[in-house]
Order: sequence, then C-alpha cells, then structure tokens
Amino acid sequence: MPEMKQVFKFPDSLYPVATHYCPGCGHGVLHRIVAETLDELGVAGKTVGIAPVGCSVLIYNYIKVDMLEAAHGRAPAIATGIKRASPDTVVFTYQGDGDLAAIGTGELIHTASRGENVTTIFINNAIYGMTGGQMAPTTMIGQKTTTTPAGRSLKNDGPPVRVCELLSSLEGVVYLERVMVGGPVNARKIKRAVKKAFQTQLAGRGYALVEVLSPCPVGWGLSPQDAVKYVADTMTKVFPPGVFKDWERKEEAKPADVAK
Repeated sequence: MPEMKQVFKFPDSLYPVATHYCPGCGHGVLHRIVAETLDELGVAGKTVGIAPVGCSVLIYNYIKVDMLEAAHGRAPAIATGIKRASPDTVVFTYQGDGDLAAIGTGELIHTASRGENVTTIFINNAIYGMTGGQMAPTTMIGQKTTTTPAGRSLKNDGPPVRVCELLSSLEGVVYLERVMVGGPVNARKIKRAVKKAFQTQLAGRGYALVEVLSPCPVGWGLSPQDAVKYVADTMTKVFPPGVFKDWERKEEAKPADVAK
C-alpha cells in the first residue's frame, strides 16, 4: 500500500463549532480561508483581528486568535493603534460593506492613505445583512432592499460605492484585489489573495485590502444556489474582480474596467 498523503485538514486556527450563519452565507468560507492562511504562515500566535458591528463581528467565535470588537466602522483606527504600538503583531480587520463603506469610510480612507501596515478583509454582499436587509453603500442600482423596495435609484440614492476603485488612487495602498465566493476555483483565488495580503504586511510594505463579493441569500430573498449565481452574473458586472494594485508587479496594475 502506498503511503497516504494528507492534502487537507481542519485548520488549527479554526474552532470546531457549528456555524450560526444563514445557509449559503459566504462568511463561513472566509473564516476557513483566513484560518488556513494564518496556519500556513505560522503567525496565528501573534495575530490580532478586529471586527466591528455587523455579521462579521462574530468571527471571534470561529478564529483562534486574539480578537477585538470595534465600534461601528472604527476597526482601521484600532488596527493602526495596535500595529504602531506592537509592530511585530500581525493585525487584520474583518469588515462588511455597511461597516467599512458607510460609517467607517473616514477611518478606511485615512488608514489606507497613510499606508498603515495592516490587512483588511472586506466582505461585500451589497446589503446590511445583520440589521434587516437595508440599502448599503454598495447596493446596486435597481437592487431591492427593505429600504429600497422598488430598487436603488440612481437619481435618489446615487451609484454604489466601489471600494477597490476608490482606494486604487491612494499611494499608501500597495495591494488591492477583488475576488468572489462561488465554487472551488474561486475559493482558491480568495485564498491566494488573502495570503498575499498577509504576506504584504509581513514584508512591511503597507496597506493591503482584499474585497470579497459574497452571497447573502436571506437578505436578497434567494436560495443559496441562486445567491451564488447572483454574485457571478450580477455583482461582478458592477464590481469586476481583479488585481487593482500589487507591489510585486514591475508595472502598476491597472484597475479592472468599471461596468457602465
């Protein structure tokens, strides 16, 4: 009998607990990938995560690292303080779109602009998932929410905020990529992006953010299968996946074309 080689195992940095997230939610995928990445890089023991208000805040029930809960939107400011006080600590924020792109816009922009050497994992499901499905800054034109039952209006509500496009002009941002949840191929792309973001911090290069387009089946009123399809068929037209900035490239990475 040939020797069996283990190719996959439960991450050491992930608590063995049942998920509380809604069926089809993308947070569970992201938790596993973050835990795997910390294990592979061997940094879980010196990592601090910050998660503010929203579905993302419950990551501390799943990841075996020191975690802090921030006031709504303030995670980048707390991450800055921790990293400056303890430069050898690996610091990341884990934030949803309602948190990062709404009340937390100021903290995000200035943390990124200063080039703080921290990592942000940004989950974009285009809605306020935890608080009842209201319109978020990333809600798309025509998308129905509890506060836009007829769909987001360009005239009344303006266009959605595209975080990667917004941050790509800031000199302090050195790694910026948008990926999506949906199947094994995309999971591998998320893993590569998340790992690169943490490696960017370990190399002392500056601010890194990974945006993950993620399904919210209950908030969208779709089945888990249809929600994944919605990400691929609809969200990617407004939020095109791709690498926006990469410090290892000889030439500046060009942002993906913005869908009109």
